[in-house]
Amino acid sequence: MRDCAAWPSRAWAPLTLSAGPAPFAVRLPAGSTFGTGARFKYQYGALFSTILPLIILALVLVLIALRSTTGIRLSIWQIMLGGALAVLLLGQISPMDALLSINTDVMIFLFGMFIVGEAIQESGIPVRLTDRLLHREMSMDLFIVILIAVTGFFSAVLMNDTVAIIGTPFVLYLAKKFNISPVMLLLVLAFSITTGSVASPIGNPQNLLIALEGSLANPFFTFGVYLAVPSLASLLLIYGAMKAFYPREFDKCVLSHDHKDAGDAFLAGPAMISLGLIFGMIALKVALVLLGTGISIPLTAIAVVAAVPVLLLSPARAHIMQSIDWSTLVFFAALFVLMQSVWDTGVFQQSMASGACPVTSVPAIFSLGIIVSQFISNVPFVALALPLIAAAGASDAALMALAAGATLAGNPLVLGAASNVIIIQNAEKEGITIRFLEFARIGIPLTCAQTLVYLVWFMVLPG
Repeated sequence: MRDCAAWPSRAWAPLTLSAGPAPFAVRLPAGSTFGTGARFKYQYGALFSTILPLIILALVLVLIALRSTTGIRLSIWQIMLGGALAVLLLGQISPMDALLSINTDVMIFLFGMFIVGEAIQESGIPVRLTDRLLHREMSMDLFIVILIAVTGFFSAVLMNDTVAIIGTPFVLYLAKKFNISPVMLLLVLAFSITTGSVASPIGNPQNLLIALEGSLANPFFTFGVYLAVPSLASLLLIYGAMKAFYPREFDKCVLSHDHKDAGDAFLAGPAMISLGLIFGMIALKVALVLLGTGISIPLTAIAVVAAVPVLLLSPARAHIMQSIDWSTLVFFAALFVLMQSVWDTGVFQQSMASGACPVTSVPAIFSLGIIVSQFISNVPFVALALPLIAAAGASDAALMALAAGATLAGNPLVLGAASNVIIIQNAEKEGITIRFLEFARIGIPLTCAQTLVYLVWFMVLPG
């Protein structure tokens, strides 16, 4: 064996591998038989280290997809947390980098909205409003259209994950009361809150990231101009999809025969104040920008301020804090950590920067958002793609294409959006689940139709 101490005096041949934002080189002594073997050893080890986060991500996706068919008794958040712990324990990301990868703005916004959402659900407001609305016989067609419109609208205001938390027990209540397929109503909820959230900067976490870091002067106005019309059209497509895939359900009628007060009436007041604050602060933020005051209300402040009435005025504050969807917050934190590790491999940066997919092309960005988000989820994709797109001098249209594509990624497959995960996890608590293939058989054709709508709109609208 050669003397290792003599290596620095020899010529070195770099072995360059991609593993992170910049390539790294494994230097080996050139021109020796030992160097050849060491080169293979180092190359194999470095390559394995590079793809290990991708392998862990693949295992996470497979475990989540096969849960309902293999009897795996793990929640989706537990599988995602396991993936995050795996990359951490295997040294694929440092503890400090893992901590820094968690977007605090998104987590704070979710926390505040979850408090408001839990208060609305516990107060029984949705149930009482439904009983008042359905005091006369109503066709299933009109019922589904109203459900799509209401959940789509509130997802744009309260964030889709919040509406997923409120809406899941609500639609299961409706399914039981009116003898409607619970799976169909859960799918209506999932598709509606994803599609409805597209047109709002606070509709979902990825839009929030774009609004916070995309240098948009008036995010509510920009999102509305670019995305409101195609989002409304896409909501109508959900009705068509349900009609096509569940025709027998539309032979039924709905009628509320009994009216009962449900939930905590004392919580209804603070919950309604919180809703009023959300609408009021959104209107104020838009007005301040339009009037050119130079005053800007942080988007995270909307969620924090909205949670204050519930925490200060409700005697059930401790119960609310205990009951909010902590598992989803853990899911998001784990998701950020795992996807940061995947991003550090450099695979996706090289793919986007290679020129094969222009980062300033609206159709390319839109399509990339839908496709890549299926593998690394939409929030991490936007968080990691946004700097590349912004650095390339992307227009507002390109940023809106990123928002629309990454958000619609939640419709073809279950794992495309965290709101889908929330719905499934909460439904499983009641013994109901949506199978992976059941979601896909409706979600894929629906997304194809919605994609056409958005692309045509982007072609018509000046960039």
